[in-house]
Amino acid sequence: MAENIYPIYDRMLSREERERQLGQRGMMVWFTGLSGSGKSTVALGVERELAARGLLCRILDGDNIRAGINSNLGFSEEDRRENIRRIAEVGKLFVETGIVTLACFVSPTEEIRQMARNIIGEKDFYEVYVSTPLEECERRDVKGLYARARRGEVRDFTGISAPFEAPRCPSLSIDTSKLKLEDSVNAVLRLIMDKQ
Repeated sequence: MAENIYPIYDRMLSREERERQLGQRGMMVWFTGLSGSGKSTVALGVERELAARGLLCRILDGDNIRAGINSNLGFSEEDRRENIRRIAEVGKLFVETGIVTLACFVSPTEEIRQMARNIIGEKDFYEVYVSTPLEECERRDVKGLYARARRGEVRDFTGISAPFEAPRCPSLSIDTSKLKLEDSVNAVLRLIMDKQ
C-alpha cells in the first residue's frame, strides 16, 4: 500500500465529527438550467429557509465564483470544464465540512455534470434541473446576455450558439415559469430535508 503523503488529513476532524457538531448532514444540491431560468433565485429562497431552520448553507454561483477563484477563466469549452471542476472540488470541501451547499451553474452537458458528481460523490450529489423554457429565460434576460448573443456579440452562449443537454434523471425538476417561487423553494426544501 502506498504511503500517505498528506498525513495532516489523518489528524483533522472527521466529516462525522463535523456533522455531529453542526447537527446536520453535508450535501450538494446542484442547480442546472439555462441562464435566467431561476437557479440562483430559488437557491436564495432555499438558503433563507434553511437558515430559519438552523441549518448552515452556502451558495456557490457564477457571480461569486467567476469574480474570485475562477476569474482567470473564459467561456471556451476547456475553461467551462475547468470552471465546473474547480467548483466541484471547492463544493466537496463544504460538503465534507457538513454544510448544505447549493451550486447554481448552467453546467450545460451531461458529461460536465457527471464530472462534478464524481468529484463530490454520488451519495452527496442531488441534481435539480430548473427546466424553465428558453423563451421565458430570454424574456427575463436581466443581464442582457441573450440579446447580445442573438446579435453575435457573445460567442458560445448556452441556448443560443451552444447546446444545453437536459439532465436525463435529475433528483428534481422545476419550471419557474409554471411554479411560484415559494413552490419551487418548497420542492427543493423537501428534497434537502428528506436527506437530513
